[in-house]
Amino acid sequence: MVLAPHPNPDAPVLSHFSLAGKTAFVTGGCRGIGLEIARGLSEAGAKVAVTYSSTAPEAADQIAQNISLANEGRLVKAYKCDVRSPADVEAVIQTATQELGNGRLDIVVANAGIADGTPAIDYAADKFRDMFDVNVNGAFWTAQAAARVFERQMKEDGKPFRGSIIFTASVSATLVNIPQKQAPYNASKAALVHLGKSLAVEWVDFARVNCISPGFIETEMLDTHPREWRAQWTEMIPGRRFCFASELKGAYVFLASDASSYMTGSDIIIDGGYCLP
Repeated sequence: MVLAPHPNPDAPVLSHFSLAGKTAFVTGGCRGIGLEIARGLSEAGAKVAVTYSSTAPEAADQIAQNISLANEGRLVKAYKCDVRSPADVEAVIQTATQELGNGRLDIVVANAGIADGTPAIDYAADKFRDMFDVNVNGAFWTAQAAARVFERQMKEDGKPFRGSIIFTASVSATLVNIPQKQAPYNASKAALVHLGKSLAVEWVDFARVNCISPGFIETEMLDTHPREWRAQWTEMIPGRRFCFASELKGAYVFLASDASSYMTGSDIIIDGGYCLP
């Protein structure tokens, strides 16, 4: 097994971050963190497919168009996809690969996820299964479908392929958040991080697999929590503020690009120091 080398490590450093000519696929790319990931990848030069599930189709198409217009008309397209369905994920990745990349795919971000704060003793079986079906299974189906494309491209090229798979995990994979009770969510994100490490070893010939674990991010999801919780979290963060979703896009571009060519199996925690005390 061989990890694909950087194509030109001696080139000027900013060129290492370029995604020009690359094709990217982002699940949950029409809102929150996923939307900023899509913007960042497009800004770095990639053609980007974004998926959605609950967003209205016309709204998703408009979001894709807005990203495209902001980036010199670079191709961005939205696709409806249920990440809980392996068949749906496989079909959408194949379609996007053909329509955006003319049969080539380079970057896949498994970002779609759900959260819930129900106490564990009251957690319903169907809700627990759904949590893992989206956060773990959905990420695996996405990575698996991408890996099949990457492996095919490696065989066609006759050399190791430089594909990049990125999981959006969470600091909840590393610590237990308080005061909210969210054991199933925490467990799902911990499983996702270890899944990423395992796949990084298994797929080293054709993909790098890494995770990004955000802390508290200013998104619609965060706004659903009580004000007193938000105040408590702010006091627990050494940085004394929440993160804007757009502050994360540079890290995703880094992992998607040749700038991180020797990096695989890693989990980047971006949390304003929340995990440190």
